Amino acid sequence: MHRHDLSASTIAVSAGRPPRVPGGPLNAPITFASAFIPGGESEYGRHGNPAWEAFESVLGELEGGRALAFSSGTSAATALFELVPTGAAVVAPIHSYNGTLTQLHERSRKKQIELRLVDISNTAEVISAAEDAALVWIESPTNPALEIADIEAIATEASRSGTAVAVDNTFATPLRQKPLDMGADFVVHSASKLLAGHSDVVLGAIVTNSGRAWRALESRRRTLGAIPGAMECWLTTRGIRTLHVRLDRAEANARELHKRLNASPLVAESRYPGFSTIIAFEIAAGPDAAQTMTEQSSLITYATSLGGVESTWERRRRWAGEPTTIPEGLVRLSVGIEDVDDLWADIRQAIEAVS
Repeated sequence: MHRHDLSASTIAVSAGRPPRVPGGPLNAPITFASAFIPGGESEYGRHGNPAWEAFESVLGELEGGRALAFSSGTSAATALFELVPTGAAVVAPIHSYNGTLTQLHERSRKKQIELRLVDISNTAEVISAAEDAALVWIESPTNPALEIADIEAIATEASRSGTAVAVDNTFATPLRQKPLDMGADFVVHSASKLLAGHSDVVLGAIVTNSGRAWRALESRRRTLGAIPGAMECWLTTRGIRTLHVRLDRAEANARELHKRLNASPLVAESRYPGFSTIIAFEIAAGPDAAQTMTEQSSLITYATSLGGVESTWERRRRWAGEPTTIPEGLVRLSVGIEDVDDLWADIRQAIEAVS
């Protein structure tokens, strides 16, 4: 069987393994080394590591391109933004990850880029803004508003004007969408989230099927020093092995919780894009009650991260940099793999306690 005939779940388990030789390890070993003996592919720890290669192999195969690991999702985005010519336009969703927006606004203030913020779900608006831009940055679903972009339509129009398209695929993962197959030029991940899956890693990655772009990004990684740790790559590779199982369970939980939230008279609005593990909702009691609710739950953890096996939530506007167009009381719930009835009981009692 050829590897291109394998399903994504099989690739997640089988890719990035060492050669099958007698006495060889089943898993890629963790290599702790700051320097290597001359004559091989790398002589210095900032230039490469076998643990990076295993992670990059499995993620690249899942996304349909060639991957590069970075120290964080933000450092991966930074390397990509470094390739944008000075003064060129970058199109991005008005609702994006806080760290991404912060960096784009800083670059705009320094006149390094012209920043154009758009409603990413309005395809015509995005295409119009991208006509003479260098880069379109897409989140789909967006964080935390959960809007969906028509990646294929945007990428098709962008290619006609030579505009590059990058998609933050952190929420969807390559098991739910493959942006490179839709015409995107880059896929970016905060691998700390669903890929690693256990809230114990900070790691990022970029995937592209352009050899020239890959080499430019690899050079940026060396120059900026935004390299990952061997342990982080090893842990994330191990996490990817169970991604399909974790994602299926957490998605099933999210769909059911969204249904129950929608039916509750104490909930003003519940958003769920139909896939992945994130729900965004508001309670009728208002923002102050929502904040208290997230702090006092007994099972769901009050924390800012997402994508782990445990459920977490927070009121997003508690962060000063969150766009003011995000409702004050919007709660982002990252659904884990716990029993769904236990999760619902915790959510219900938390809402009722503040309503």
